[in-house]
Amino acid sequence: MKVISTNIGQPTTFLWEGKEVITGIYKKPTDVPIHLGKDNVRGDEVSDRRVHGGAFKACYLFSANHYPYWKYLYPNLNWTYGMLGENLTVENLDEKQLYVGDTYKLGNAIVQITIPREPCFKFSHKFGSQAVLQQFIDHGYPGTYVRIIEKGEVKVGDILELVQKEKDTISIFELFKLLYAEDKNLNHLNMLIKSDHIPERLKKRLKFFIK
Repeated sequence: MKVISTNIGQPTTFLWEGKEVITGIYKKPTDVPIHLGKDNVRGDEVSDRRVHGGAFKACYLFSANHYPYWKYLYPNLNWTYGMLGENLTVENLDEKQLYVGDTYKLGNAIVQITIPREPCFKFSHKFGSQAVLQQFIDHGYPGTYVRIIEKGEVKVGDILELVQKEKDTISIFELFKLLYAEDKNLNHLNMLIKSDHIPERLKKRLKFFIK
């Protein structure tokens, strides 16, 4: 799993339901390394800290392998890496092999897999389509957020190297499916609620489904 693009977003304003909204989802490739801090990527816009940035969403990774799928659906967009809102575009990133709590070396930083990305209205605005939200869910490959265990820089060509494997966990792919499944796996719910690797906000959502 190799980094092929580092991406930064500047503040962008658009109108949504009559109100001005600021977002950092419009990310563009950089020609320099990016610095992973404890709460965010240095210089990257994080407009709504209730749902973006912070310890469990400090940096977002998305797979380059899924760009052809999205380009096919939306051929008229101005395609560059960072289009899916990711800070790091990673070749061969596989959500089925990334497990919540797994720790990786990335550049000279140490990162930990946390939670998948969930699409929101800013994502649909960028793509010019409400349908893209359900398409993203149905496709099932959401990329992953990471927590920064050790701050550091990441550049194009750096490799995501496994440092420590977490026990009693599920993959990012499985967690994403669980979030939208009508019939939720009770064992997975109980496991995640006890996990130290997902935010309390998500744990509260999951507790609702335990009868």
